Amino acid sequence: MITLIRTRTLKSLRTDLAAAETEAENARAEAEECLEQSGDLVDYLTHADDVVGELRSELAQSRLDAARLEGELEALRAQVLLDTEDRQALRTLLRVTRKQNQRADRVYALFHHGRLHSVHPTVEAAEIAAEAEGAPRSGWTTHTPGAALPPACEVTWRVQPLPFGTPTP
Repeated sequence: MITLIRTRTLKSLRTDLAAAETEAENARAEAEECLEQSGDLVDYLTHADDVVGELRSELAQSRLDAARLEGELEALRAQVLLDTEDRQALRTLLRVTRKQNQRADRVYALFHHGRLHSVHPTVEAAEIAAEAEGAPRSGWTTHTPGAALPPACEVTWRVQPLPFGTPTP
């Protein structure tokens, strides 16, 4: 059998074939473009995953650093409190020392038969020390500055004020 095709039909088929080939070529070009874009998209996604991994790692390190710094901050706060307490204690000691230095312009020497027995900050402390050694509780007399001292052998216990901080002749 011989098939007869009309020219018009053949021309129409060739036109349809050319259109189909053009559409197929356009579809192939679009597919290649989509494939290329999807490859770029995969590259972008891979890069984004890498960046997310790095950021998670940096976040974990930042959390560790923050925890370490919080510990150091607590230690420094405790140290500041101790330093504040130390400064307060030093101020108190300085205040007490200054008060004592202002009062201590002399000391009181306790003599027993003319020989130095002990040195005290007050007359009362010297008398108490003498009484602890057996001196009588009454009969104490004070030495008047500039007056002559009785001989040491005549006085069992004597309290004599001495200037503090100045050299004696």
